[in-house]
Amino acid sequence: MDLMDYQAVQKIAKDTINNIKAEIRSGMSLIEVRSLCENKMRELGADSFWYYDIGAFVFSGDETTISVSGREYSTSDRMIALDDIITIDLSPQVGNTWGDYARTVIIQNGEAVQSDEEVLNAEWRAGLEAEKKLHKRMTEIVSPEMTFEELYYQMNEYICEEGYINLDFMGNLGHSIVRKKEDRIYIEKGNSAKLGDVHFFTFEPHISVSGSKYGYKRENIYYFDKDGIKEL
Repeated sequence: MDLMDYQAVQKIAKDTINNIKAEIRSGMSLIEVRSLCENKMRELGADSFWYYDIGAFVFSGDETTISVSGREYSTSDRMIALDDIITIDLSPQVGNTWGDYARTVIIQNGEAVQSDEEVLNAEWRAGLEAEKKLHKRMTEIVSPEMTFEELYYQMNEYICEEGYINLDFMGNLGHSIVRKKEDRIYIEKGNSAKLGDVHFFTFEPHISVSGSKYGYKRENIYYFDKDGIKEL
């Protein structure tokens, strides 16, 4: 797999998130946010969306705890509130090359907060920081010889230690990046494949505090080179 091709597609997703954070406002519908994201990805070079033809999964408020397959997803017509929390998960594709990238965006006084440190809602700010800690922890413990199952157990334990729960509807924490959806393997119980057996994999914990109305997502693609784990 050509590293530069994957970097280019992932950059489409990253640039789209940066763009939407500049444009998103209270009063917009989630349908409008999805459309803006998908149009921007096409403008930047995406020719399709690999996850059931959905370019952007968008949730807000108490819907951010929802975890659902693309086969069942439909975008809510709810409007973004003056202060709100939004999760956006992007799936651009160019040819047979995938990108996969998700972020949680906070709306404060009607506009997207550009820096997590500026988030005034303490619960939301803690959730964003927890996601960063999970990604940092993952990069500290992984190796090409670790199995997907070992990563699943270790990171789910760490999620609990941090006071959160895993919201994913299948219980997994990520998957391999391949050419066909049906070829994906997951960071899940029972998967004895080694992380080094795949070219790229996602880490995408979807978490919440037990009993909370709000969920958080942060997704990157990772790979190994001679120096260790790297973010795509």
